[in-house]
Amino acid sequence: MRFPKPLIQGRLIQRYKRFLADVELDTGETVTAHCANPGAMLGLKAPGARVWLSVSDSPTRKLKHSWEVVEADFGRGLEYVGINTAHPNAIVAQAIASGFFPEFAPWPRLRREVKYGRNSRVDILLERDDGPPCYVEVKNVHMMRQPGLAEFPDSVTARGAKHLDELADMVAGGARAVMVYLIQMDADAFSLAADIDPAYARAFAKAHAAGVEAIAAVCKVDPEGIEIVRRAAFVQARS
Repeated sequence: MRFPKPLIQGRLIQRYKRFLADVELDTGETVTAHCANPGAMLGLKAPGARVWLSVSDSPTRKLKHSWEVVEADFGRGLEYVGINTAHPNAIVAQAIASGFFPEFAPWPRLRREVKYGRNSRVDILLERDDGPPCYVEVKNVHMMRQPGLAEFPDSVTARGAKHLDELADMVAGGARAVMVYLIQMDADAFSLAADIDPAYARAFAKAHAAGVEAIAAVCKVDPEGIEIVRRAAFVQARS
């Protein structure tokens, strides 16, 4: 995914009310940007951090700026992190279409945000004529508490646990189901943060035992775009 227009740079003043961030642009102007990230954003919201914003041309948007990328140091030097949780579904869909995930090759048709389960929507539904579908749920990963190890979630996510239960139901009905943890930063490995959300870790273990698969995909992030470049190994969850 390439950003359609150049991002503008600034310094973070504060992130507040979950979805708002005040930023001092390099021009000296202060703007309030939309922060499309409901998580705790541990290590990513320090005042003074360099950030990159996109600018919308829509006349109906109340906030024309969106926070896209932040520069953070997780112990290996400054690096780019993508924080916009509105992008992962499109990034994964593009990677599926390009053939990055060979396990999805048998399903030639892709639809997004399809209703299923108990009043839910699956991020990506893959379909074919000669067999059951494949349900793909995408989670954005942007937390790193030790160098090289990406973790999810960074806050309690009851909705995420519900999705795991529903994916297990789809597997029980004969479909395939896959969790894709999209790591919007450089990482060597991936783990569940069971100390932050034990219920999610339990739901994952139950769903995995029921046949729900999981993939951790690492992105190359910079102010020009975000692209999946490799996979990360799963390691033991922190408890």
